[in-house]
Amino acid sequence: MKYISLLILPFVITACTQKQSHEEIETPWGDVVTEEVEADSATELSLDDIVSQGELIAFTTNGPDTYYEYRGHGMGLHYLLAEKYAQRLGVKLRVEVCRDSAEMIGKLASGEGDIVIVPESKVKAGKGLYSCGPKWLTNNRDVAESIKQWYHNSMLAETEKMQKSLLATGGVTRHVYQPMMDRQKGIISRWDGMFRKYAPTARLDWRLVAAQCYQESCFDPRAHSWAGACGLMQIMPSTAQVLGLSMQDIYSPEHNIAAAMRYMKMLMSEFRDIPRNGDRIRFALAAYNGGKHHIRDAMALTQKHGKDHHQWSNVQEYVLKLSQAQYYNDPVVKYGYMRGTETVGYVSKIMQRYAGYRGQAHSSPMDITPQKAVKHHKYKPKE
Repeated sequence: MKYISLLILPFVITACTQKQSHEEIETPWGDVVTEEVEADSATELSLDDIVSQGELIAFTTNGPDTYYEYRGHGMGLHYLLAEKYAQRLGVKLRVEVCRDSAEMIGKLASGEGDIVIVPESKVKAGKGLYSCGPKWLTNNRDVAESIKQWYHNSMLAETEKMQKSLLATGGVTRHVYQPMMDRQKGIISRWDGMFRKYAPTARLDWRLVAAQCYQESCFDPRAHSWAGACGLMQIMPSTAQVLGLSMQDIYSPEHNIAAAMRYMKMLMSEFRDIPRNGDRIRFALAAYNGGKHHIRDAMALTQKHGKDHHQWSNVQEYVLKLSQAQYYNDPVVKYGYMRGTETVGYVSKIMQRYAGYRGQAHSSPMDITPQKAVKHHKYKPKE
């Protein structure tokens, strides 16, 4: 089971346990489950108690409207909305992803959390439960009243608009440079020398690294995203820490490219079971963008459906299908929903640009002069 936390204030978790009893619980969807309930632990907390403990605990399932991980951050319409409510209280939001609605309701009934964010489109209050927002349930009267007073109908649309804006652009703020600096001389960018220097770390063609860099930042060393990714290769702070890249150096072009190639080396090694190098590169790029665990999930689905899970042309089909409930809820899938179209598009665009660079860029050293920025805004490169 997976816990995801966003720190807003420091918190202390307290718990008390007493002898257990068994109780039949009817979920809002008509299921009846038998749960072991702590006799005294389900005592209703006041809103002040929740605030003093410093966290709001929510149960949900994995999905595009409830909760999923995106570039190291929580995402999902109702997750973002619950996050806003937690911020209003001045606490952190802790989300526990459950297997199904029965598990969520059982945990809520036993006093392990405060609200349930349900995936179903219609919600009704069941035994001891209060409907307190769009797709939200609680067994706490104080929480129910607080949410009802806080929530207004426009909030959902506002949150959806914010999420669409983040996902549509990738939330990257950057200068946009030309994809090739000087076609006649075969100069791709001002960073070509560094691409040549560090590409061998991952045994990659420097022109492939250039194509990846353009996809990440459009060659802007100061590029940054809402999720915290930084620099030419859009390295996340958490990844930088693993790679030994300090935050002081994260915007340094040379340090950023060098760290990215160490990361690509790790990902190429992660997929060493892929026999063909061209496929292995595509798997590594996909993992750089969408996370290696999601790619392994897609591989497991590919194998389950009788296809060669070592070929990217097969696996990308299931990367795309991981946005559909019947696939991200499949038992072989461990990490749930992902935005597969973004990852498949990422790999495709890099490989297309790389093919173009191979036909135009020279492999010998060259004099590099700075490029000229053409605009500054949140931008997604067009093909």
